[in-house]
Parts: sequence; structure tokens; C-alpha cells
Amino acid sequence: MMGTCLTLFLLAWTVVRFYSQTLAVVMSLVALVIPPFAAIVANRSDDGD
Repeated sequence: MMGTCLTLFLLAWTVVRFYSQTLAVVMSLVALVIPPFAAIVANRSDDGD
């Protein structure tokens, strides 16, 4: 998931911003949400624990 996050940031600000700054900002916001979501999923306990 972290690789996806970094890829989104890099693509947004090295390539996509030349075509659409709005899309670059949206991609950055999506990348911003990924790490907290990954932490929540990783720390979720199963009923068997």
C-alpha cells in the first residue's frame, strides 16, 4: 500500500500536474488517505484473538 501511495504522489507532481492540477491534487488527497487506512486495517483484531 505504501508503494501505491508513493507512486500516486510521484505521478501526480511529476507528470499529471502538467495536464491537470486538479487531478494532481485529487491524486495527492487519495495518497494522503492510504496510510491511515492501512494502519486501521493492520491493527484490526479478529474475533478469534
